[in-house]
Amino acid sequence: MMQIYYYLGQKLDQVDAVVIGAGVVGLAVARALALSGNDTLVLESQARIGTGISSRNSEVIHAGIYYPPGSLKARLCVQGKAWLYEYCEAMGVDHRRCGKLLVAPETGQVAHLRDIQGRALSNGVDDLVLLDGTQALRLEPALRCEAALLSPSTGIVDGHGLMLAYQSDVEKAGGQVVFNTRVQGVKLSAGSPPVHEVLTEDGTRLQTSLLVNSAGLAAPALACKFTGLNPRLVPQAYFAKGNYFALSGPAPFRHLIYPLPQAAGLGVHLTLDLNGRAKFGPDVQWVDDPDDFGVDPQRGRSFYGEIRKYWPDLPEGALLPDYAGIRPKISGPQQATADFVLQGPADHGVVGLVNLFGIESPGLTSSLAIAHAVKVLLGT
Repeated sequence: MMQIYYYLGQKLDQVDAVVIGAGVVGLAVARALALSGNDTLVLESQARIGTGISSRNSEVIHAGIYYPPGSLKARLCVQGKAWLYEYCEAMGVDHRRCGKLLVAPETGQVAHLRDIQGRALSNGVDDLVLLDGTQALRLEPALRCEAALLSPSTGIVDGHGLMLAYQSDVEKAGGQVVFNTRVQGVKLSAGSPPVHEVLTEDGTRLQTSLLVNSAGLAAPALACKFTGLNPRLVPQAYFAKGNYFALSGPAPFRHLIYPLPQAAGLGVHLTLDLNGRAKFGPDVQWVDDPDDFGVDPQRGRSFYGEIRKYWPDLPEGALLPDYAGIRPKISGPQQATADFVLQGPADHGVVGLVNLFGIESPGLTSSLAIAHAVKVLLGT
């Protein structure tokens, strides 16, 4: 068992694996490595797990509908969804297969639904049902649309409960999560086997043969501090803020309601939490500050117009500013949306290193599949 000391400036013993970042993906990766027999340490800059991206999303289990066939997002989402439902059942993580309606409010948008259905089928999502407006209204009488796609395998999950379960698995396997520990830099090794050296801000030095950068929004900036990594291989970070507004009263919907997808996001959709509380969002607001989590109440004005396209009876004044999240984009406002990047030794030539870039939605859904893919890249 590894011997770990937490004193400032204390040199830590060598461990098999270090994962930087205790969000849902970082914890899933640490779990996979620890269960494979590696002494695993998770370094988290904050005081708790999942305080960044992982706590500021819709907590939706995505079906794998929208993503380009053959992409990592498509493949890992579909596989991750199946594994995530199995895991939640086995571990007692609160979740629900509530289903989703992807709606076309206008007649001219119905063809787009058929295109999406075809793409989903190419991704292995074969359970979508195309409904006409009457059939959709039978499911959701408050809805207005010309047609809709029903996705019965879309669901919702207690994201924090999921992360706690991952953390518990890490610790039961002998791994540990160390909080308030910010990584200052890494000296990568060219040896075989490698001995990478991680330096934290308190002066601690830690040696490891397996290193995973799962720092979310900070992953590109952190990778630029890796001595021995070609900086040209580090993508530029872009930050797409998503604002959420909560519904002040009860929602007349049982399913999640999504409009047709838009540039950089999936439109202002309605999601439900496990208590039935409804929220709308996220929108897309490009920002420079990854810590800009404030919600401008004035942005709610545009929400009303978008929501009333599919729920015309939304009461005036019913939306309350709730919270915001930041998508860790590696493609900018005028660029095509980038795929996940799981950058391993075949990409950068450094044995024992994986960088995770652009792990936005469907990252939570894909977390177990991403973890498995990282384990394969590391050869462990």
